[in-house]
Amino acid sequence: MSARHKSLWVYILSQGSCNGCELECLAAFAPRFDPERIGAKLVPSPRHADIVLLTGCGTKKGAEKAHRVFEQVPEPKIAVQIGACALNGGVFKCRGPRIEGQVKVEGCPPDPTEIIGAIKQAAELLKCSKS
Repeated sequence: MSARHKSLWVYILSQGSCNGCELECLAAFAPRFDPERIGAKLVPSPRHADIVLLTGCGTKKGAEKAHRVFEQVPEPKIAVQIGACALNGGVFKCRGPRIEGQVKVEGCPPDPTEIIGAIKQAAELLKCSKS
């Protein structure tokens, strides 16, 4: 069993959105919701991340850059799709290329407690994956 599932480093990757989900992701990491109780911490670089929070509908112009950043995350990695735009295009009806996630959080924007719950689910998936 790996120690990575107890010390979760999380990176937020926007695929082109209104920034509502990014604000909720940042709110989830505020002291009110205290994600450090489950070992989650935001990191500024994708090269240090275990879990990637994907927001936005995936624009055509940003798809290549988003995929390039996502490829920098070391294996094993878990992607979490946050919000309606990341799941199905949302109110923008974008149908651009998106990165698919293993865990999904619905809402526009989703509640920070749901984001924390998704990080817990991602930690369980990370625990089961091979290092």
